[in-house]
Amino acid sequence: MKPTKPLLLLASSLLSVAAQAEMTWSDNSLSLLSGRDYKVNYSRTTDDSERSVVTFEHASGHSWGDLFIFADYLDSEDDSDELYSEISPRLSLGKLSGNELAFGPVTDLLIATAVELGNMDDPDHLAATGPHFTNYLAGVGFDLAVPGFSFVQANVYRRDNDDKASNEQLTLVWAMPFTLGDASFVYDGFIDWTSASEDSHPSTNFTSQLKWDAGATWGEPKTLYAGIEYVHWNDKFGIKDGTHGVDSNERNVNLLVKYHF
Repeated sequence: MKPTKPLLLLASSLLSVAAQAEMTWSDNSLSLLSGRDYKVNYSRTTDDSERSVVTFEHASGHSWGDLFIFADYLDSEDDSDELYSEISPRLSLGKLSGNELAFGPVTDLLIATAVELGNMDDPDHLAATGPHFTNYLAGVGFDLAVPGFSFVQANVYRRDNDDKASNEQLTLVWAMPFTLGDASFVYDGFIDWTSASEDSHPSTNFTSQLKWDAGATWGEPKTLYAGIEYVHWNDKFGIKDGTHGVDSNERNVNLLVKYHF
């Protein structure tokens, strides 16, 4: 299908904005995680519940809004692997209009978008998403001012799924730094709730990390963290728990090390 004129005009406008954009801050990180209770295996003949994960993350602020990118490479003890990534730019209506769009706890309104890219082993065709998929999300975002948190974001999306019917998603993201004695910590994470569709069950993924700022002990704060990640995921991938004998309720603790650069 050929792009329509309005879509071409929108794409041209976004490129123009990006070309004139100023980056105001950025952060990159690499993480190594290891956990033993991953659910929804990709083969009936293997058990890939124990997996190691390497994660790259990029977050940055721009004169037009913000950008978050991450990529997970998962490798199991039974040699199944998966590469999953998301690209999530958000356009700030306050910055683009030059007007303050704040009310109550809301500090800004944004056009929230995301692209999900997945590639995984699926020899028995068990994954509800399909082994290779590209999903597109678009909606509205809110930046929130919450005491004690360095940031809180809420995004509401309409999902255009590659291999499943479209549905909706609500995403909450946060980070809360705190100290205990001389030690510094960060508690951050996200909650993704996706609605039901004609071929998918509602799903809730509550994933958070509790991290100790190890780098601060030798004078380099916010560089090296160590801690745990806990995943509380009901009906993973939209698969109702127990369907075809599949356990899709994941309760998974990962050990992690994270380096920022």
